[in-house]
Amino acid sequence: MSDTLAKPGLAKPSLAKPSLTIKRRFKAAPAKVYDAWTDPEKVMRWMAPGDNKMLHTEGDARTGGKFRWIMQAPDGEKHDVSGVYREVVPNEKLVFTWAWISTPERESLVTLTFQSDGDGTLFTLLHEQFFDEAARDSHNGGWTSAIDKLAAFVEA
Repeated sequence: MSDTLAKPGLAKPSLAKPSLTIKRRFKAAPAKVYDAWTDPEKVMRWMAPGDNKMLHTEGDARTGGKFRWIMQAPDGEKHDVSGVYREVVPNEKLVFTWAWISTPERESLVTLTFQSDGDGTLFTLLHEQFFDEAARDSHNGGWTSAIDKLAAFVEA
């Protein structure tokens, strides 16, 4: 350990990777919100953020199962993301890896929780282990837009 780091009052450099947390309350039961994430036909109807459109969805929401979502931007660029479900607790929790086909070495981890709140759901998205702050910030915009579409879908 260097003398600089050993001196009291000086912060040690952080090795933690950036993360992102988004919380939202939906006027829909946890089962309905959970189903919107795990049923590929339903994912197809809301997932693409912004002006992107969904081209393909597939998923097997069980521990060890895989998902893959392909979106297309207005300029024609395709965005292909996939992962593996690490933990699946129906209507309560989903944990899955997240990696874009263009940067598979930058795998991150997403945890979704669905908590009953009266006639609605307290939803939390925690996305961890981003490659850098730019990736986190880009995903923040994408997730926020997609979650707005999810709200419109489950609350309709």
